[in-house]
Amino acid sequence: MRRLLPFLLPLLWLALPARAVIPPPPQLAAKSYQLIDFHSGSALAGKAATTRLPPASLTKIMTVYVAFHELEQGNLKLDDRVTVSEKAWRAPGSRMFIEVGKQVRVEDLLKGIIVQSGNDASIALAEHIAGDERTFAELMNQHARRLGLTDTHYVNSTGLPDPDHYTTARDLGILTRALIREFPQYYPWFALKRFTYNGITQHNRNLLLWRDPTVDGVKTGHTEEAGYCLVTSAKRGDQRLISVVMGTASENARASASQALLNYGFRFFFTRRLVDAGKPLEEVRIYKSARKTLPVGASEAVYVTIPKDKADALESEIVVEPWLTAPVAKGQAVGVLKVKVGDETIAEHPLVALEDAPEGGLVSRLIDEGWLLFDQWRTGRANGDE
Repeated sequence: MRRLLPFLLPLLWLALPARAVIPPPPQLAAKSYQLIDFHSGSALAGKAATTRLPPASLTKIMTVYVAFHELEQGNLKLDDRVTVSEKAWRAPGSRMFIEVGKQVRVEDLLKGIIVQSGNDASIALAEHIAGDERTFAELMNQHARRLGLTDTHYVNSTGLPDPDHYTTARDLGILTRALIREFPQYYPWFALKRFTYNGITQHNRNLLLWRDPTVDGVKTGHTEEAGYCLVTSAKRGDQRLISVVMGTASENARASASQALLNYGFRFFFTRRLVDAGKPLEEVRIYKSARKTLPVGASEAVYVTIPKDKADALESEIVVEPWLTAPVAKGQAVGVLKVKVGDETIAEHPLVALEDAPEGGLVSRLIDEGWLLFDQWRTGRANGDE
């Protein structure tokens, strides 16, 4: 069963931006990059986005993601005290300057990781959560697999170089999107410009926090092997974009490349919510049930991101399984919502039953069996089948 959804489009046209000619993305001096829309997940620009590269301290996005997950599960508390090991205290590279044998609150360690990129804080937190850093890295890998990070592997919590420690611009975009979506209560920490611990104030190395008021994160990274890297997120109006830039030549270069990507995305693309979560889109016929029709819709809000010059060609279409037959449980997939620009399908979202449809009684099932055969015959005749 297919139905166009013209009723969605007039609502969309009211909010469409002015038409624009879309140029190609900016050419950036980076080994790899990708720009994605937060709400729809659509990739708007990229280069070598699936090439495995050393992530340096971009690793710490996953480190704090795991910690946030532990907080959500009740296995960790912000006020928990973490005893600093000698290994954490001796960590090379960027530091929060925690002291061996001292106890540090989890919240302070998290801010030391996010703002100061402390390798010492990352190791201390990893050891507290999992016993040792290698076990924590396996926990990171489990979350990576769950999130669909197909080209990512961790061996430590810091991003210090190791040939078996790698990720991609694509995977970092997926991870950052999950972090912002799943943990909005902690995400504002990524906008902190400075953090003071033990009398030492350090500044966030993300230059865009000072240059662009719409930027509110996310994380810098640098080693000689990885170059200068930056994951950035910015929100302008209702639209949020995430840029990932890996392997640039300097701190200023990674900031300028990220700014160029964000400006390009906000200028030439728009994102709108097409469908609300749980809103009925169609009442479809269901056979052999105690009810005659079943409301279907999307279990999550559906967003679409398209170039501004393609606005006039946008269409939505419902495709529901033919001859839907009870029993059907609430939340069961029964079809798909296709979003098209002209003849091209740019996104597909599952449609689910919004209510239960239990089997009907014996008599109603027998009657519906007859209607089902008749409707199948009538549809076949209409399609020219013999």
